[in-house]
Amino acid sequence: MRFKTFRRDHVSRPFYNWARKIMPPISETEREAINAGTVWWDGALFSGNPHWDEFLEMPPARLSEEEQAFMDGPVRALCSMVEDWTLNWRDRDMSPAVWDFMRKHKFFGMIIPKEYGGLGFSNTAHSEVVRTLSSASIVAGVTVMVPNSLGPGELLMHFGTDEQRKYWLPRLADGREIPCFGLTSPDAGSDAAAMTDTGIVEYGTWKGRKVLGLRLNFHKRYITLGPVATVMGLAFKMRDPENHLGQGEDLGITVALLPTDTKGVRHGDRHIPQYTFFQNGPLYGEDVFVPLDHILGGERQIGQGWTMLMTALAAGRSISLPSQAAASAAMCARATGAYARVRTQFNVPIGLFEGIQEPLAELCGNAYLIDAARRATLAALDEGHKPSVISAIMKYHATERMRRSVEHAMDIHGGKAIIDGPGNYMGAAYRAVPVGITVEGANILTRNLMIFGQGAIRSHPYMLEELLALSEDDREEGLDRFDAAFWKHVGHAFKTAGRALVRGWSGGRLGPAPESAAMPHHFKTLSRYSAAFALLSDLALLTLGGSLKRREMISARLGDILSELYLLGAVLKRYETEGRFAEDKPIVDYLMLEGEARLGIAFRGVLDNLPARPAAWLVRLIAFPAGVPRPAASDRLATRLAEILMKPSEQRDRLTPDLYLGQGHDTHPLKDLEHAFRLVVDAAPVEKKMRAKKIGNPQEAHDMGLITDGELAQIREAQEAVDKVIAVDAFPMEEISPIASQHKRKKPATRRKSPQRQAAE
Repeated sequence: MRFKTFRRDHVSRPFYNWARKIMPPISETEREAINAGTVWWDGALFSGNPHWDEFLEMPPARLSEEEQAFMDGPVRALCSMVEDWTLNWRDRDMSPAVWDFMRKHKFFGMIIPKEYGGLGFSNTAHSEVVRTLSSASIVAGVTVMVPNSLGPGELLMHFGTDEQRKYWLPRLADGREIPCFGLTSPDAGSDAAAMTDTGIVEYGTWKGRKVLGLRLNFHKRYITLGPVATVMGLAFKMRDPENHLGQGEDLGITVALLPTDTKGVRHGDRHIPQYTFFQNGPLYGEDVFVPLDHILGGERQIGQGWTMLMTALAAGRSISLPSQAAASAAMCARATGAYARVRTQFNVPIGLFEGIQEPLAELCGNAYLIDAARRATLAALDEGHKPSVISAIMKYHATERMRRSVEHAMDIHGGKAIIDGPGNYMGAAYRAVPVGITVEGANILTRNLMIFGQGAIRSHPYMLEELLALSEDDREEGLDRFDAAFWKHVGHAFKTAGRALVRGWSGGRLGPAPESAAMPHHFKTLSRYSAAFALLSDLALLTLGGSLKRREMISARLGDILSELYLLGAVLKRYETEGRFAEDKPIVDYLMLEGEARLGIAFRGVLDNLPARPAAWLVRLIAFPAGVPRPAASDRLATRLAEILMKPSEQRDRLTPDLYLGQGHDTHPLKDLEHAFRLVVDAAPVEKKMRAKKIGNPQEAHDMGLITDGELAQIREAQEAVDKVIAVDAFPMEEISPIASQHKRKKPATRRKSPQRQAAE
């Protein structure tokens, strides 16, 4: 006891007083954001000693029989009903039949429990539905995604009163009510706390009676489903100037359920998000009066709006946008590989050029990695975790890798992807990329402030305890709490340094790995980097203190390290869970090498720029005595990944599963591409015979007796299919422009239309 008292008063107290000076107190908003969600595998990575067996033993995400039937039935049927070109170019909306189909089959109520009339699906089912739908139509995917993620439905389930749940959830489940969520306003984008939308507590008239309620004034924008919504979840700052509720004047951010037909509410105008016509637009409210029972969760949830939003985001950002990103990355990989095989230049498939194989390899890797991380995260969600830090990692890295995949796909397709029309299967994905990058936390903000900034506090074993102690108003109570946490942190730091030393000086060979792992060397590599990350994080926090918030580039790089550790761990988990397919090993090796290269860039970026140079030198000495590694995937390995995308196989199907490829349509650009791809591959032996004799003309080869009648027909059928695929759309000038008459010209006797345009008409 004497020792602890001496330690507290003579050792801990000076550290405590110093730390209070350099660390700003945690604001109430920060507390709410930090407390939202749970710590999961991010905590293991921050510890510097992740137990990989626990990660691998977590049951994989799976669909129930009922969920699979929904995927095979209503989801596939809905995919065949939507077509983005007609929707965006002509109709500017989904058809009434599509909206009715969504209502009938409860697409808006997937996450709502069955007791309230919903489907009661798992997070995995929610993700798979959004993923498959998005591969058919981004508009349809977004329309289904929003009511099942951040919005009134999920908030009601977590925070609503029994009366609110009983009334609203059945109506949301069957589509009688279309929900939206009003958060963003002109003055508050990423900084939601800066909103100027207000709700003043006062008496007013409601249905002929004088009641205590809220006088709301708001202007929201970028609200998905806003133009057609019948009920909105409204975030606003609640004030009680006359203290009617006895809780003071400023009551904090609060959420209300507001029917959009309430007097004073105006909606219906539309934004056009990158020419992607999902319903999105502003909502306005002027002197809107509602009783206090419109507050979501009732009076006990006054001021809890920020907690609600962060809790919902912790799950929602793990599902919606990563699902769409997974669909886009898989579609880019599958379609681009097929196109690279059927498209020839200089009498050679373009996929045989190394300049094409390099981006094809990244397309293959991105498709594997994004879906691996998506599945691992869904498994955690289905077990009840709400990993807020992991959700930020998923949102940022899934959408960034999606952006890379779309850009590579556009580059390889060239003019085919540039010319819009019914035959262009890439244009919609390209236009929608900035939407995914921006919404639910802009990527710049997420990378620079959230992943490590929130992770360092939330996921670190002791940092949160220390910061709460430093923010304690009672200094003696704060000192007691700090003393307990600080010395645990010191012990942890020494253990971390020891692990980093052993693993660093052994080149990772002495790092832990699961005994049963097929590729233990990859786990050992990640264990090495995890220990180095924990050591570097502690020294960065120690030397920079509160100023780390302002050193965003350092924080971003530390976040990159944490993210890469999670993503690469998910890759290894997928490989083990799926059955260790030998043909997938090159994909895993490629991703590990590329990931290790990114880890090296991030580590070097922090070590080169850390202001406390002795701390940087110490990390280099302990963790990287031979320098930070600079690995790179070989050209041969990249070629092997490119070849996976250019050959029909079970592996290619496993890499890009459950995409909508035009089934149910007589002609569809992706259906046509798949058809041409198979024909070209089947005709390859015939073409090989012709090349051996240096004959390029099939008819000439036939006349010489080199190929048979059947082989000639086979070659011609394949070429016709390819011609259909590489064709691009062209439109009559008067159809494109209402003032086309000023360009007088003689019309041709006939006008050839592309096959896709003929089908669309």
